[in-house]
Amino acid sequence: MGGAISAQEPLKPPPAAKPAAGNADPAEFLHTADEVMAEMSKLLGLQQIEPLKKSLRSRDEIRAYLIQQMKEDKDADKRYADEKTLEKLGLLPKNFPMESFLLDLLTEQIAGLYDPKAREFYIADWIAPEDQREVMAHELTHALQDQHYHIDPWRDAAKPNDDAEGARDAVLEGSAVASMLDYGLRQQGSSLAAVGSMMNFSTLLGKMDDSSPLLSKAPKFIQDALLFPYAAGADFSQAILLKRGGWPGFHTVFENPPVSTQQIMHPEMYLSGVLPENVTVPDLSGDLGKDWKKLDSNILGEFGLNEILKHFLGDVRANQLSPLWAGDRYAIYERKISAGKTDEKAATEDLLVLRFHASSPENAARLFGGLSEASEKKYEKRTNLFRRPNFFSFDSAEGGVFLRCAGQDCVTLEGGDRKLFDALVRALHWPANPDAPASPDTKVAPTKAELLVPIPPAAQPVPISIPY
Repeated sequence: MGGAISAQEPLKPPPAAKPAAGNADPAEFLHTADEVMAEMSKLLGLQQIEPLKKSLRSRDEIRAYLIQQMKEDKDADKRYADEKTLEKLGLLPKNFPMESFLLDLLTEQIAGLYDPKAREFYIADWIAPEDQREVMAHELTHALQDQHYHIDPWRDAAKPNDDAEGARDAVLEGSAVASMLDYGLRQQGSSLAAVGSMMNFSTLLGKMDDSSPLLSKAPKFIQDALLFPYAAGADFSQAILLKRGGWPGFHTVFENPPVSTQQIMHPEMYLSGVLPENVTVPDLSGDLGKDWKKLDSNILGEFGLNEILKHFLGDVRANQLSPLWAGDRYAIYERKISAGKTDEKAATEDLLVLRFHASSPENAARLFGGLSEASEKKYEKRTNLFRRPNFFSFDSAEGGVFLRCAGQDCVTLEGGDRKLFDALVRALHWPANPDAPASPDTKVAPTKAELLVPIPPAAQPVPISIPY
């Protein structure tokens, strides 16, 4: 879902600089930037390889820059697919004005930028001189890392895996937050190493929305997604710094980057090399028909699962259940429906398939309980409820909702019917779904044996198309 909220994405060069509209002195800015660059080079242990372009920008210039970047976004289809996925997951209100909201929010928040394409650093001219050094420390960390590790292609190497891309974003932004704080502490005679594990960036930066009127009004998922690379990324960076002897050892993260947001959220899993399972979902295009279009197939990660559970079950339950994640894959489909009038926007029907892999069969059973409860809270109006220990379904205004777990996996389908879900389960080579009783609302007490039903190997695999 990274394309929907890409505040961290590299931006294109802004318009040519004009005389500063704020109180900043261009000559003082250039001198200070050179000083901070030298100090950050020493702190990070990264030599400055080439000169860096630097400039001051006004608020109007930065806003024009952001508009230009959004217009030139070449991945509009991916952004649309991400927004549809977030809507179907219940994390984003339908028809939320994402682009205009992000434009206003980023104009409010951005204090400085490093552009890896132009290899230029520029800072907002309305930032007070006493605050500029902190902004410089952050952005010049990006500049130095770019000169050594080429951060644009390094980040893009994770594509098309949204979860892995989010992990690399967290390395870039989190390490810049950590270095910025380290720089500030050293000005006071201390250091990040001296503070050690007492520093919790997630707690510290989690209060940022209190100081931002726009961010505080954003849907909770947008708040979390924007702050995750900075807060969780900084906690991850601090854990690596403590484990590998400070900044000289941090280069190993660029040589062996984290592959999931789970490794960011649990640095010990990165350090011990715990990798997510490669999960696939069958392609349902043939079953759906030509009116349907698959918009995307991608990975939510532990961060995405945590957001879903938190939205419907609260922080405590989400933090208990989301670490059970060991891999996932989703696919989002859409069918256009004629609006009737030429001046009306066409409505759509959306269908979401989501498969989670848990770390054990027992944890899959726990995840089944959380996902079924979240589904009930997501769709308040339900009919034809049908429950079994490892199966749950009902009808909603948006179509059928189905949940099934077997072995270490749970699969959901939202927006389809029983026939389609049966086809999905057959393609997975799972045991057949239970027969629906005459009275769909009949409840049956769960048994552990049924709940942990194993997945038998398929003697003759059915040829299906698997999206990657």
